[in-house]
Amino acid sequence: MYSLDINFLKDRPNYQNTATKKPGVKIQLPVGNMTPLYIGVAVGICLPTLVGGAWWWLQAKNSELEQNLAQLDQESKRLDTELASINKIKEETTKIKGETQGLVTVFDQIRPWSAMLQDLRERIPANVQIEDIKQTPPIRPVQGQGQAAGTTPGNPAGGIEINGVARSFNDVNDFLLTLQQSHFLKASESKIKTAELVNAPSASSTDATNTNGVKIPPPQVVKYTIQSSLSDVPASELIRELEQKGTVGLVTRIRSIQKTGVITK
Repeated sequence: MYSLDINFLKDRPNYQNTATKKPGVKIQLPVGNMTPLYIGVAVGICLPTLVGGAWWWLQAKNSELEQNLAQLDQESKRLDTELASINKIKEETTKIKGETQGLVTVFDQIRPWSAMLQDLRERIPANVQIEDIKQTPPIRPVQGQGQAAGTTPGNPAGGIEINGVARSFNDVNDFLLTLQQSHFLKASESKIKTAELVNAPSASSTDATNTNGVKIPPPQVVKYTIQSSLSDVPASELIRELEQKGTVGLVTRIRSIQKTGVITK
């Protein structure tokens, strides 16, 4: 036989409330201050946004810098081209200045013979005669040989050699002293090369005789040779002397060049 078991406890309200509850993990939300939670959520949302914005700004900045760099590169190339043109112009200007200065230097070394001869006529003593004047070429130092200590380089202006006769040796010495005072000659290089007594050029080959038959010896004179070097002082510094000697053309040219500034006053 079967027995029927009826449990009337399930019908009770207390038992039903207990039975309806399911077992599990209970999560209890905080019921206090929610500000830290909100801050954390805001940081979590804003931080990626800020990082993304910063990355985008850096990318834009890099692109702008690359454009600026390209412009600067083009500007640098343009400036290099202009600098090369300027350097070329400077080289041509320097070359022209050198050529001009060379021409002016040669022009400034001119020694007009008219002025030098006039200077000699004013300085020659009464008892001295000049037979001839020769211009000697400048002495150039030998290439490859060192210059000895205490010596001066060759004078590019050259020199002169004066030949003539004088009544005595003292007259020759006086003539040399006056030549050493000339601005057209170098006093330190003016010297008597030769000086010797010879018969006067006008005397006959035989000795003259007086009325008593006594032979009279011919008069003697001093035959001399004086050497000197032309002064290497620029002609622009001898304007006063050149004017006094009547060299007007050269003085006018020098003053015209001085106005341009190529030759300083």
